[in-house]
Amino acid sequence: MASVLARRFVSPISIPGRRLLRFVPLCCLRGGARRAGRKVDFELPLVSFVDCLLCLILFLLGSFSADAECAEREHVPSAHNVEAAIDAPLVAVTPEQILLDGIPAASTPTIAAAGRLTRLDDLFNQLKAKRELWRQLHPGEPFPGVVVLQIDRRVPALVVKSAFQTAAYAGYPNVSFAVKRR
Repeated sequence: MASVLARRFVSPISIPGRRLLRFVPLCCLRGGARRAGRKVDFELPLVSFVDCLLCLILFLLGSFSADAECAEREHVPSAHNVEAAIDAPLVAVTPEQILLDGIPAASTPTIAAAGRLTRLDDLFNQLKAKRELWRQLHPGEPFPGVVVLQIDRRVPALVVKSAFQTAAYAGYPNVSFAVKRR
């Protein structure tokens, strides 16, 4: 039975050995390597190579930050009395745009150009959808209605008021602010 299987399934893997420049059709390369009298084969220490790659991967994972707003956190106001971060939708207000959990919801320059308080429809719809999803996942529990505003110092007050008012209209009357600890 074993001889039948051996004839039927021929392994494409050959026995390890020296192969470098042995089957190269270029005669000048093959003859030159023999004339030089040096060893052509090079054995790579695989364990050391895997160790180096593992260290590199662990370093990159340790230094990588998945938060897209890390650069924007430098422009967040600081405070003395702070609490730990809470699990709530994060509305980031930057000089360019307004983001809800990293998803663009409005443009800051258009709100500032309007010159008046405006309800941000995309932000309102996204917050309302998050509220409905929370109610489906937690039936019978009261909705906490907490949203975290991460506001850049350079943003005009009119834009902050519009984002705050839109969050309140969407059912999030409890607003917390993301700040740096002093």
